[in-house]
Amino acid sequence: MIAFRLDKGTGVPAYRQLVDQVRHAVRVGILGPGDQLPTVREVVGHLAINPNTVHRSYRELELEGIVVGRQGQGTFVVDPVPTELVRPPAELEERLDRWVEEAQDAGLDADAIRAVVAAALERTEGRGRR
Repeated sequence: MIAFRLDKGTGVPAYRQLVDQVRHAVRVGILGPGDQLPTVREVVGHLAINPNTVHRSYRELELEGIVVGRQGQGTFVVDPVPTELVRPPAELEERLDRWVEEAQDAGLDADAIRAVVAAALERTEGRGRR
C-alpha cells in the first residue's frame, strides 16, 4: 500500500500531490491492478488534512481512469492499468540505468541528468514523437 506524504514548501496543492503520488506509484509498480488505496479516513489521520482534499484527489484519479471507487469497499487501481502508466520493459529500464550510471561517471549530477533527459524529450517531441 502507498504511504502518502505532503511537501508544503512546493506550492503544489495537496490534492495534486496525492494524485501525482498515485500516478507515480502505478507507473513504477508500487501499486498494481486491483491494489487498494488507503481509505480517506486513513489518509486524513496520517496527513492531518481535510477529507475533501482526499476525496478530490480520488475523484480526479477516477476521472482519469486510474482508479475505481467501490461503494463500501474502497478505491482500487483499475485492471488493466492505463497504457500511459504501464511500466516500461525491463530491458529498457536496464539500458536507462546503465546510461544514468555512465552520466554519473562522467560527472553529471542528478539535476544535470534531468536536464539532459528533458532536452532529449523536447527534441523528440519536436520531431512528432510522443
